[in-house]
Amino acid sequence: MTKKKKNKFRCGMVSIVGRPNVGKSTLLNRVLEEKVAIVSKVPQTTRNQVRGIYTDERGQIVFIDTPGLHVGRDKLGKFMNKAAYETIRGTDCLIHLTDTSEPVGKEEEDIVGRLIGLNIPVILGLNKVDLKPKFIHEYIALWERVSGKPVTELKDFVVLPLSGNEGTNIDKLLDVVFEYLPEGPALYPEDTVCDIPQKMVMADIIREKLFAILRQEIPYAVAVVIENVEAKSKKVMHIQAMILVERESQKQIVIGKGGANLKQVGTEARRELEELLENKVFLELFVKTKKSWRDDDSLLQEMGYYLP
Repeated sequence: MTKKKKNKFRCGMVSIVGRPNVGKSTLLNRVLEEKVAIVSKVPQTTRNQVRGIYTDERGQIVFIDTPGLHVGRDKLGKFMNKAAYETIRGTDCLIHLTDTSEPVGKEEEDIVGRLIGLNIPVILGLNKVDLKPKFIHEYIALWERVSGKPVTELKDFVVLPLSGNEGTNIDKLLDVVFEYLPEGPALYPEDTVCDIPQKMVMADIIREKLFAILRQEIPYAVAVVIENVEAKSKKVMHIQAMILVERESQKQIVIGKGGANLKQVGTEARRELEELLENKVFLELFVKTKKSWRDDDSLLQEMGYYLP
């Protein structure tokens, strides 16, 4: 009896690109079955590359969840677009994620225009098929119009209906991705699911709670900077975080009447931080008004945004 040939281990980088709010972070969290990326209905909540690592017996996939591509006007917006497009270089596969419950937009046409001709395998992820996906054919037609070919004739191109919320076709997505990855050793230990710096994770948790509690009252012109993390004892971590806004009126919204909003943000963020750190947390939040912080080079770099 001959032994069955063992499949060789595969490893590679996969970028998830798309306009804001198409569900990139939700999809990544679903794949990893663990929350590693901020999820909110507010656009541009993901501001840096988030690397999520999926490992099984077939190999290792390093997913890169990028900021939503949009029309960037300030330095932060331009950084986010640049960061998203730079992840494309050197990746082994791209997932172009779309929201099929919404029509094709200007950003979508720009994305497809940039992806055409890169000679990198593309998975067109038709996401949110659980939400009456009446625009599926628009996204397929866009690719056909820009490429000048039916999608069935495009090389290394797969169309896949998905739902990050419901988990639809997630296993199929992984199967397709592994087919495109090269053979090679793992880049991370098999128990690693994310490589974001810890302070950035802390800041994202607090920022997510701000968006969830304040909803549309505060725009994405809000940032969180972790000022200090200190172990007060073996059982208690002291975290000081500064919440940045651009106007005094925004500061009052964040704080809320009698400090109610800030207290709620702190309570919910502390709970999640304690799960992350597996320790008790004393969270100290304060709010600062800094006009045009999104155009402040030194501040953006301090927050982890590389601005060449």
